Amino acid sequence: MHNNAVANASFLTASRQIEENLDSVVDHGNDDELFIASYLQGHFAVISKPLEVDPEASVAKLDAEVTQSLKSAFSNRELEAEDQDKVWSMWSQQIQQVSA
Repeated sequence: MHNNAVANASFLTASRQIEENLDSVVDHGNDDELFIASYLQGHFAVISKPLEVDPEASVAKLDAEVTQSLKSAFSNRELEAEDQDKVWSMWSQQIQQVSA
């Protein structure tokens, strides 16, 4: 977290939790989970870091922006359909966990 963060504390906590969850998969998952988490981590990091200094940041905004980023990447056929499904599933799990 940056010292100049202006996003609300609940967003920062949720963002940090998602980051920790993805890191945990990278540290402890099997090869398939590692690939999916690493791929998702790239999209998440690019979007979540700027939101940390956005006073309008929210989990809903993070979800919408990551979803759009993934849709754009998948429309360019970055991953096979099966891997796309796994990425969507992992992202959905992350959002559900921080929204509960």
